[in-house]
Parts: sequence; C-alpha cells; structure tokens
Amino acid sequence: MRGPHNIIRLIRTGATLERSGAMKVVLEAFEAPPLMRFVLRGLAWPFQWLGIKGDPDAPPLPRALTALGPAYIKFGQVLSTRPDVVGGDLATELRVLQDKLPPFDIATAKAEVERELGRPVDEIFSEFSEPVAAASIAQVHRARLAETGEEVAVKILRPGVEKAFRKDIDAFYFAANTIEFLSPGSRRLRPRDVIEHFDHGVSSELDLRLESASASEFAANTVDDEGYQVPAVVWEHSAKRVMTLGWAEGVPLGDNDALDAAGHDRHALGSRVLSLFLNHALRDGFFHADMHQGNMKVAANGDIIAYDFGIMGQIDEYTRRVYAEILYGFIQRDYKRVAEVHFEAGYVPADQDVDEFARALRAVGEPIFGMDADRISMGRLLNYLFEVTERFGMATRTELILLQRTMVVVEGVSRSLDPRVNIWDVAQPVVATYIEQSIGPRAVLKDLTKTARVLGRFGPRLPGLVEAALMKQNETPVRDQSKAWLWVSLAGGGGALIGAAAVFCAVWLM
Repeated sequence: MRGPHNIIRLIRTGATLERSGAMKVVLEAFEAPPLMRFVLRGLAWPFQWLGIKGDPDAPPLPRALTALGPAYIKFGQVLSTRPDVVGGDLATELRVLQDKLPPFDIATAKAEVERELGRPVDEIFSEFSEPVAAASIAQVHRARLAETGEEVAVKILRPGVEKAFRKDIDAFYFAANTIEFLSPGSRRLRPRDVIEHFDHGVSSELDLRLESASASEFAANTVDDEGYQVPAVVWEHSAKRVMTLGWAEGVPLGDNDALDAAGHDRHALGSRVLSLFLNHALRDGFFHADMHQGNMKVAANGDIIAYDFGIMGQIDEYTRRVYAEILYGFIQRDYKRVAEVHFEAGYVPADQDVDEFARALRAVGEPIFGMDADRISMGRLLNYLFEVTERFGMATRTELILLQRTMVVVEGVSRSLDPRVNIWDVAQPVVATYIEQSIGPRAVLKDLTKTARVLGRFGPRLPGLVEAALMKQNETPVRDQSKAWLWVSLAGGGGALIGAAAVFCAVWLM
C-alpha cells in the first residue's frame, strides 16, 4: 500500500543512514553544500534511534544499505562502479554489495531447488557447494550435473525477497508522489515514471524464467562477438526461482591485482567493455543492463564472460538511429547536427531556436573534449546536459532510463580497469560503423524492402479496406467526416512520434 505509513519507512531510511554514519559519508562523497549537510543531518539526528543497527563490523554505507534491504543495495551497486563520483575508497567498500552479501544457508537453498524443480537435489546434482556468491536478490552455488558431469552455476532467489522489494518500492512511490505534489517543477523530471520503470525492471528480475530467456537470446545475439562469452542455459533445471547456467571460470573483473597477476591487459579490457556495450545497444537493441564488476569475469584466454541477465535493456530501431546520430555528432563535435536531430525527433519544443540550442550544446561538449583522457566523464556530460534540458524545456524520458544508467555503470567499470581509457576514441568506430550500415543509402534500401514486404502481405486486402472506409465515410454526417479524418491524421502522426521515444536522456550519459 502506498499510503502515509510509508512516511515511517522513509524516516527509518534517514535514521539508519545517520545511525550508521553513512549520512556523513554520502554527503561528503557528493560534496554537498554545508547548509544541506546541516539540514539533512539535523532532520535525521532526532530519529536515529529508529534506524536499523546493521552489521557493526561493516563500513558505514554498506552497513546501512544492507540493513535497509535489496532496493537500497541496488543503489549501492551502481555507486560501486563510480569511483570518479564517490571516490576510489568508497567505491571499493561498496563492491561487497555486488556479490559478497551474507548468504542464506545451504539447507534452505536445497529446499528451494527441490520445491521448484520437483526432484531431490542429490538426484539432479552429484556435487552442490556452499554459496560462492550472494547478492541482493539471489545467491549462486557451484554444482555438477549428475547425468553429464558438466559444471554449472545454480542461481536461487532469496526467500521472501519479493515481499521485501515490494515494501521498498511502495515507499519509493510514496516519496515520488509527495515530491510531485510539493514541488510542481519536479514533474518535468517525472519521478513517478522513473520509479515505475525501476519497479518493472525489478519485477522481471524476480522471475528467473524471464532471465533464462534473456540469457538465451543474448547468447544468440553475441555468439560471433570476439572476446566475449555467455554461459548456456540448462533449461531442464531452471524454473521461476531457480536458474541453472554453464559455469563461468575466470578472474573477477573487479579484481585488478588478480587480473595483473594473470597477465591480462586492463586497458584493452576496459576498452572492450565499452565497445561491446555500444555494439549490443546499437546493433542488437538488446543489451546487458547490469554490467557491474560482479557480473563479469575474465577467462584464461582473455575473453570477457558475462552472467546475471536479470536486468536487460531494449530499444527500438528508430531510437537507435537517433541515438547514434546524436552520439556521432558529439564525437565529431558537430553541434549543429546534434541540435537538428533533437528538433527532428521532437525532443526539443518546436518554439525553441535551433541555433541557440546548438550553442548550448557546444558549451556542454567543448569543455569535455578539452580534458585529458583520464578526466573525460560521461557523468560530467550528464550534469551539463541536465542543465541544458531545464533551459530548453525538455522532459525526462523514462523510455531510456535503463540505457542511461547502464552507460554510467559501464563507464565506471571501464575506468576502474584503467582511468586512461578514452570513451570517445572507443565509441567512434562502433558508432561510425552503425551509422554507415543503418542511416546511409543502404539503410534506405533496407527500409524500402521492409515496406514492400508489408504491402505485399496486406496487398490483397487493400481494395476491400479502402472500399469499406469509403462506404463508412458516406454513412457519416458531413459535420463528423472532417472530425473523423482529423482523428485519423492525428493517430498517424502520433504513431510516427511514438517510435521516436526520446533519446536525450541517453545522451546525458555519453
């Protein structure tokens, strides 16, 4: 329920942050102004006795987020990939939230497997280990199939995790509604829509059948990607709360010392993480949307192995084209073209001036390109672009929030491997190839071919459809005919615009 009782939960959130010392850590990490620090800590201090104590042996922020529950842990996982935002020490502390949380016992895990798969664990697996990784939603066990001897990873949802997430999400909805009510100006940012998007993503992550399907589709898309592996799904031993995959053997991508000891080139790995993500988003329109270090390993041959496919992103072909043109325009520093694309797609209100918008974009881009490679940041570009959106009246586009967030995470992972990775140098060939294949003359021919196929399929029915439409028009009073054609025209125009779901938020994180 999203009623006022959530006020208590939100107060407990602030109290827990203050009681654990995490409030101070967060405000310092984000360099909050002194007045803001005084106000927030002053409001939380009287209620800190309501805060959850948590593990006293854990650092303040991981302690607080773990105590608050899985939705808050998700937030910490994102911060763990952003040493440029929260600092290297804090980012390292937060990495325990990726796959090193307290596990539930093996007896409970086996009971969950038996309940879901309908067979005793010892009958399915000849070996079944203690938990090897535990995160906010599930934990993983290493096992061996009794029939084939194949080593596999068995992922099991935490007992009661669905109910815990529901409580957090309800509190988030209440907070978003309150913000929109008290601050009408915040509606441009669409906080409720953002929470709805998060809610949908979490709901998908809590059904491992959907994750199995995503892993299978993603493996098919990336089978020819050099230096990239996706473990195969063992479908007969997967269900709603249990998922079985081939075992991924390798060095964790977040362990730089181990990567160095194994002789891997961290600069090359950082560049490959970025280029693979851009390829999957642009080429396939289907990408891994939870690409933190805890979900990737490096095989002995240097391949990146991806796993945990609970959160996947999808963008349609038209949006990919617009997004690629905007990104390529920034790479080429062609701000006029970037501005024109925004107007053509309807992301900027038509009453704004395209040349003025182009100058504003130049003010965003030029300082970034003037920086050294190790200081270029998607996050910094996001902050600058956010200011531009407010000035030109653009609203938050929830359709691409997942792409935004993933770009931030991917940049953080890449920089954690080597801060000298130049995101623009990596992006240029990927985007240029996509532009050549999807926006040039070849793309026009491809689009015409698709149109011809559709007409061919519906061609035999067109005469009857036209005749029926004309007969209906003749039966409609003259006064209503113009109204009918108006609605038809509006519907057609609206359908075209829907395909162009706003890309501006995605550009924020380039």
